[in-house]
Amino acid sequence: MVQKPTPIREQTRAVVRSLLAQTALELFAAKGYDDTTVEEVAAAAGVSRRTLFNYFRSKEDLALGGISEQGELIAARFAERPADEDPWASLRAAFRVLEEIETTAERRLEVVTILFGNESLRPGHAEKQARWQDLLAPLIEPRLPDSGRRAFEARAIAAAAITCLQAALEEWVRRGGRVDLFELYDTAVQAIRRLA
Repeated sequence: MVQKPTPIREQTRAVVRSLLAQTALELFAAKGYDDTTVEEVAAAAGVSRRTLFNYFRSKEDLALGGISEQGELIAARFAERPADEDPWASLRAAFRVLEEIETTAERRLEVVTILFGNESLRPGHAEKQARWQDLLAPLIEPRLPDSGRRAFEARAIAAAAITCLQAALEEWVRRGGRVDLFELYDTAVQAIRRLA
């Protein structure tokens, strides 16, 4: 089946949204999230405040909007993995999408530090990552042995893997980005799976 191409209007909207978010993150990294206003982001991007709000609902959405898109990319990557592959191996491979986002190591560290270092962003961050669980659990479920608990088990695996990733990211930031993120992720996963 041939996939229908994305209309140019949607492609343009996605590009503009990405550029606005990038501008916001640069300002957040330079001035701090709390000390940066929406007006400053709009001015730096060369758009009006109203135009900015056509793409993002709030300042928090500017900072966290990419997390939803990352979740969709992770779910798509998971769906591409072999159906008989262990769900944990597929999750690890899917999470590697995060390393493929084009940016410098310094920039990645700045962005992750903003996300984990700001208390006002934590609830929104947790909410967006809960959406990852909603995307991943239905993909994990068919890979598990058939039982009345399979849907619950799939949600638990997705939640545990996301928590391991978050713990790895927090440790990665604490160490100044000088360690391999996925070595930290593997350590976190091994810790919880060893207890099972």
